[in-house]
Amino acid sequence: MNIEQLREYCLKKKGVTEDFPFDADTLVFKVLGKMFALFPLEKWEAGEGWVNLKCDPEYALELRAEYESIQPGWHMSKTNWNSVLIYKGELQTKFILELIDHSYDMVVKAMPKKLREQLS
Repeated sequence: MNIEQLREYCLKKKGVTEDFPFDADTLVFKVLGKMFALFPLEKWEAGEGWVNLKCDPEYALELRAEYESIQPGWHMSKTNWNSVLIYKGELQTKFILELIDHSYDMVVKAMPKKLREQLS
């Protein structure tokens, strides 16, 4: 799975935008202004693609225990974010997309009802 496929997948979700709020290297996807996925482009270009995704804290611990390719979020809250090391090849495409969906859903779920209604 390449970064362009992941980018297209993220952009198809309702209310999603992309930008570079931190630096020219970190591509960030937001739903209604709230981050749900961060891609370090420099790592992708070096063949070490990974993504930071928001995750339910208990589920995050389960995933980290089960998969070597899922680690505490790099430069993020270790409780609420995972770094998903796609380049290792351990994780199936369908599962990676499910993790992106989970991240998106976690962010949407935390929004006030008025904002969530904009996505209906």
